[in-house]
Amino acid sequence: MKKRAGKKRKIAWGLLILCFIFTYGIGFLGSLFTSPNVNTDWYNSVKPTITPPNIVFPIVWNILFFMIAVSLYLALTRTKDKSLKLKIWIAFGVNLLLNLLWSVFYFGLKNPSLAFFEVIFLEISIFAAMYVVWKPSKVSYWLLVPYSLWVGFAATLNYLSAFVH
Repeated sequence: MKKRAGKKRKIAWGLLILCFIFTYGIGFLGSLFTSPNVNTDWYNSVKPTITPPNIVFPIVWNILFFMIAVSLYLALTRTKDKSLKLKIWIAFGVNLLLNLLWSVFYFGLKNPSLAFFEVIFLEISIFAAMYVVWKPSKVSYWLLVPYSLWVGFAATLNYLSAFVH
């Protein structure tokens, strides 16, 4: 659906707020497992030497969650197809659930091996979300690329902490 010349799209504020609450809410739940464990002896004993300073992670994740929420919003508002909207919600819901589970497995259960296998599914779910949003919104697709790259880097760190340290 292309924007007609001279016509501005109205912002669906309720939906935009819902997308942010949904995305940041799940991010917050993940932080409940992560935050208490980043300065522990356990984490310091398993984290790879190439791990960025702890301060980098909340900054990057806040930017990524912002981009994920905007991606979700744009994809939903760029289609009228109810079936596609449902697929978008499912793709993002599964993705964010897997994002949360990674924090539970890695930091909550202190099980980097299990978290590594889970992060593979997390990355696949990002690709699935990117696939689902491509048709309604190329911008939504591109907003997810940094997320995919960061999770790829996180998977590398996870692999190193699980199998190399």
